Order: sequence, then structure tokens, then C-alpha cells
Amino acid sequence: MHEMGIAEQLVQIALDAIPEDMENPRVEILNLRIGKLASVVEHSLTFCLEIVTKDTPLEGVRLVIEEVPIVIRCQSCSREWEADTPMFKCPDCSDAKVTLISGREIEISSMELAD
Repeated sequence: MHEMGIAEQLVQIALDAIPEDMENPRVEILNLRIGKLASVVEHSLTFCLEIVTKDTPLEGVRLVIEEVPIVIRCQSCSREWEADTPMFKCPDCSDAKVTLISGREIEISSMELAD
């Protein structure tokens, strides 16, 4: 389950972003952007976060996840499109020389601290 490693990294990034001079910080909401190709199971990630956030300022954090679509650009004709499957062939020129623009990201877009 790679979600445990992802959860640990997300917690470390969030903890590093909390201002050092803040007394008793508590993160209420963690806003994430996760690409469709990142192969992250939301339920598993939530479960892992519950475990790794125990006794930290993120304990009880609520996840808000934005799913990032797979966007591809053809290197031959420069067409960009969203794909539903990992078959990356340009719908216009049929070339398979493509660049993945989005769909693999796992990132914290923002976090909300309690007052």
C-alpha cells in the first residue's frame, strides 16, 4: 500500500509549512490535488492519514481532494486533450509522440488552520 508513504510525506510537508511561532497549531482541512494516474485510493489514503497524524497538529484533519484529469499534448501537432484511458495517441494526427501535461500529481494545494 503506497498510500502510507504518501500520507507520511503529506504530513511532513504540512508540518513544515506551519509557522514556527504559532502556539498549539491545528490543521483542520488539507486540500489536495491528486491526478487520475497517481493510483491513489482515497479511502486508503484517509485511513493512513488517520494513523500517521495521531498526536500531531494534523490529528483529525479533513481531506478535500480535487481529482486532476489526464491531459496530454501531441508533440507533432500540439493538440491538447483529456484522456480517460492510458492509451495516448493523438486523436487528430494519430501520432503517439505525446507529453503528459497533468494526471500524475499528488500535491497539497492549501491547508486550513484552526483559529
